[in-house]
Amino acid sequence: MVDLRELIQKVSQAKDKSELQILKTQFLGKNSQINQEFKKLGALTEDERKAKATSLNNEKKKITEAINYRLKELEKSEINKKLQNDKVDITLPARERPNGKIHPVSQVIDEISSIFSEIGFSVAEGPDVETEYNNFTALNTPENHPARDMHDTFYLHGNKKILLRTHTSPVQIRAMLDGKPPFKIIVPGRTYRCDSDQTHAPMFHQLEGLHIDKDITMGHLKGCLDYFVKEFFEVKKIQMRFRPSHFPFTEPSAEVDIGYRLENGRIIVGEGDKWLEILGCGMVHPNVLKNAKVDPKKFQGFAFGMGIDRLAMLKYGINDLRSFFEADFRWLNYFGFDPLDVPTSYRGLSR
Repeated sequence: MVDLRELIQKVSQAKDKSELQILKTQFLGKNSQINQEFKKLGALTEDERKAKATSLNNEKKKITEAINYRLKELEKSEINKKLQNDKVDITLPARERPNGKIHPVSQVIDEISSIFSEIGFSVAEGPDVETEYNNFTALNTPENHPARDMHDTFYLHGNKKILLRTHTSPVQIRAMLDGKPPFKIIVPGRTYRCDSDQTHAPMFHQLEGLHIDKDITMGHLKGCLDYFVKEFFEVKKIQMRFRPSHFPFTEPSAEVDIGYRLENGRIIVGEGDKWLEILGCGMVHPNVLKNAKVDPKKFQGFAFGMGIDRLAMLKYGINDLRSFFEADFRWLNYFGFDPLDVPTSYRGLSR
């Protein structure tokens, strides 16, 4: 017969998990005394077999419960030992940890948003995955326009109805369809085109601006951009010129250049004998207003678009666009910004 009291006492005295496992194998394993007793049941009568089996099962159950209980005790003891050994003296000085940095792209978006908020613009957002209608058709882009070509656009379906937006202008359409004029918004966000080299990336950041109201002119557009460029580059004077251009969604259209000079290998923005293109703009095409359910006989306005990554490179001396997306901590530690230094116009945008 199995001496149940003795077995349970041995289990309760197990010093660690390995010893407990040995006892478990010894008491409940294939060659254990209980299993040997089970093998003898066949030689008993039916009534004796039932009584004996019930007794053995009860003994097996009690041993199993004792083993599980002791296992929990040992695990709890191990945890308490670890906690005792790993305790921390809270009176010690805190460990110095590396500070996180704000990415230059995020910094420039905050800077631009701060500048335009000072003159009444609000920030609008839209999805990265767009319809072909909002991205092209509603913006007066013809069916045979090169921008629709597969070489420039990431289409998500063979029918070319869904795509990754190639610019942030579709948000203009969404904003005008969802509201009523006047509109005065900027739209920062990610955009996508099939291009990749030192100054181009398949995913990049763009900012769109839109102002729709009564009696808006190119003069308002020039004044708005003159204010923005001075504030962004933190200069008091700026040379700026508007060159005639063509965009399907604006008429007339222009590209904006600013003057600069080279000084000790650095670009000094403001004045100089050289010109640098920074953005495109124009008066919103009447067809775009019609597509957005805005009456072009009552309302008109201007729009502009600029590359955020390009502006960051220009302002902070970054010479390779690809480094923006390489996740190199050393690069970010050098070009990054203090998270608590939020850009504001009244106390300066950058460090």
